[in-house]
Amino acid sequence: MEKLHQMAMLNPGLRGLICRKTATSLSSTALVTWQRFIIAEAKQAGEVWFYGGSAQEPPQYKYKNGSVITIGGMDNPDKIMSSEYDIVYVQEATELTENDWETITTRLRYWSISFQQIIADCNPSNDKHWLKQRCDKGVTRMLPSRHEDNPTLFDKFGALTPRGADYIGKLDRLTGVRRERLRYGRWVSAEGVIYEDFTNLTHVVDSIPHGDWELDFFGVPKNWIRFWGVDFGFVNPFVLQCWAEDPDGRLWLYREIYHTHITVDVHARTILAIVAPNGIWREPKPRSILCDHDAEGRAVLERELGLSTEPAHKSVLEGIEAVQVRMKTVDKDGMPIPNSPRIRLLRDAVVRVDEELAEVGKPTSTIEEIPGYVWQDSKKKDEGPEKADDHGCDAMRYVVANRDFGVRALYRSFTVGVR
Repeated sequence: MEKLHQMAMLNPGLRGLICRKTATSLSSTALVTWQRFIIAEAKQAGEVWFYGGSAQEPPQYKYKNGSVITIGGMDNPDKIMSSEYDIVYVQEATELTENDWETITTRLRYWSISFQQIIADCNPSNDKHWLKQRCDKGVTRMLPSRHEDNPTLFDKFGALTPRGADYIGKLDRLTGVRRERLRYGRWVSAEGVIYEDFTNLTHVVDSIPHGDWELDFFGVPKNWIRFWGVDFGFVNPFVLQCWAEDPDGRLWLYREIYHTHITVDVHARTILAIVAPNGIWREPKPRSILCDHDAEGRAVLERELGLSTEPAHKSVLEGIEAVQVRMKTVDKDGMPIPNSPRIRLLRDAVVRVDEELAEVGKPTSTIEEIPGYVWQDSKKKDEGPEKADDHGCDAMRYVVANRDFGVRALYRSFTVGVR
């Protein structure tokens, strides 16, 4: 961002772009740094100002010398991709598809300067990621950076600063693939991943396709049945997921509360303020609210919501298998499965990102959990998954189990009671 700003200041008429997969995610990440640390002095001096956009133009920062830095997301590319640029900065590039990346490169042709360039940053992903493969082939250049390069974390002698001791200590407490990626910057894949078929490209969507359906206030078809899944927590994340089931039986996660250190009653009031302000529901009420077996948590949630809840089907392995089946896109013979995958998650489903979790590299959503959701022992899957960073995956499993074998679950409970 420093490079982008300095180029705009030194080259009158330059056109630049700051983008991410979704425009919404920019506002709480890159643009905070941009405004607080990058352009603050220039803005105060009247050299640059923000323009909020119009029907014809996207939001952008305009410079006194005629340079422009546009901002936007690839979830709504029409405006930003209708222009040409000299330089583009992509934040968290691993979120993009390779097609997104290549589409951006076609816009690098404004030529107000002597070179055209796309630059990006990201945390490492898996070793098969398309961006890592481009770098391995020499198509894209990777410049690895380490925490030890950061002077706010390590001094010139390589010793931890007070801030570094706190931050690196948190990263050192991570486990598995997240520790390898976020502490040491390694592009690695988790061993024993449970949902092997899951990919952001296939299972994560920017919006729900609605065709001619009549929509509710939030853009979800009104006649789609709703289900909520809840996994209680305080020190660990509390998760409440809102799912919609389409006429073909596919499940769509369209809203999620994923947050620590907030009590159940406050979470309940938060969700009600969203879906039913002043007691008027803006979307269909959930047919079922499936919860983990925390009796006190369920009692508080029922009292605050004014809705009943159900204890979730707790057979972990059966529930996992049901989710795995829904995530498949091809059958055992490699043939495409109609209407697959049968479970999809909206990229920006989370109501508010838990910054405490983000700071220490913990998942802040179910989407971020899934790649690190692994078996305790990949050779002994009957021992179940590791009990860490599994809260969203648990809530998802509760809803899927209810939809795919709710009747069987009730029957089994009945037979046990007879015995």
